Amino acid sequence: MNEPNKSLGEFLKEKRSKLDPAVFGFQKRRRRTPGLRREEVAQLSNISPTWYTWLEQSRGGSPSKEVLNRVANALLLTEHEKEYLFILAFGHPPETTLTVSNEITPRLQRVLDQFGQCPAIIKTVMWDVVAWNDAALKILNDYASMEPKERNTLRYMFTNPQAKKVQKDWASVAQFIVSTFRADVTRIGISSEIEEFIDELSIQSEDFSRLWQSHEVTGYGGGIKTLIHPEIGQLELEFSTFVIEGRADLNMLIFNPVDDKTKKIIAEYIHAA
Repeated sequence: MNEPNKSLGEFLKEKRSKLDPAVFGFQKRRRRTPGLRREEVAQLSNISPTWYTWLEQSRGGSPSKEVLNRVANALLLTEHEKEYLFILAFGHPPETTLTVSNEITPRLQRVLDQFGQCPAIIKTVMWDVVAWNDAALKILNDYASMEPKERNTLRYMFTNPQAKKVQKDWASVAQFIVSTFRADVTRIGISSEIEEFIDELSIQSEDFSRLWQSHEVTGYGGGIKTLIHPEIGQLELEFSTFVIEGRADLNMLIFNPVDDKTKKIIAEYIHAA
């Protein structure tokens, strides 16, 4: 028995042992061990008792994703437990469709605010900026005064003439954003809303249409962003991108001054503004 399959069986046995049979309408009398019996899990999963027994004993080959989904639901696994189950069985998490929401918690806003003089934002996979700190307002864009639709970074980059004025290398930034956008929407699945957005932007901007049709894909990582600020001139910022735990539809981008000189310029400007 190989170790991953053994771990899978042990995990299933442990999870069923912690379930209360009465919750599922099963009698609790005459049980030698706590939790659900194997045949009860099989019944709840709509599979044969023999097949479920083999699954716990690492016999009979790998289960299908559909069967493992049913077992996960029968055992009332959390999303993290289900992910762990699929990694044990297949070596990768289950395929999921992300739920995209523009709402963030006060906790996340407090995290942004703690970055002080480093601009920081939270964006969706659609590149809608949904949260920001004060430094981001003064250095990146005045998101607070913009309509929600205008806070979309793709829309801003390709339809607002101001974008080319404040980006030292607009072409490279535009390519990066479209390439990461393609990776994002491929990961979550291209919905009718996303298709409409792509079609709309393709009509409004030849540049976007050309870049989208190039099918370039890239990840976030980090890099250097050079801005031409209308009041304090050229600024070089290191950016780092983080996925927010429990909200895979959101990314946090933090822009850190590359040196003490830039840091001082930003700090003085924010203090005076």
